[in-house]
Amino acid sequence: MTQAWLVVVLVGAATVALKSAGPVLLGGRQLPPRVMAVVELLAPAVLSALVVSQALGAPHRLVLDARLAGVAVAAVALWRRAPMLLVLVLAAGATALWRAVG
Repeated sequence: MTQAWLVVVLVGAATVALKSAGPVLLGGRQLPPRVMAVVELLAPAVLSALVVSQALGAPHRLVLDARLAGVAVAAVALWRRAPMLLVLVLAAGATALWRAVG
């Protein structure tokens, strides 16, 4: 087994151990309300970080291009409580239009 495969196996085993630690340690117990409040905010925070890093990121620099226009249009549409399908269509259209014009 090469060193790369050994790393893959070890990382996989660590991932399984971490994912199983929560259910094994907590069992059927309820988390305290303060902890649940933090856990409920984790998914939106991680998703927001992924969107921003994909929309603005490039290796070693900040990029302002058509992706940012799409994200901005989507943010405004979500703020105006547009249906999700419309948000996607508007964001894709804004990105395509920006790329066609620019």
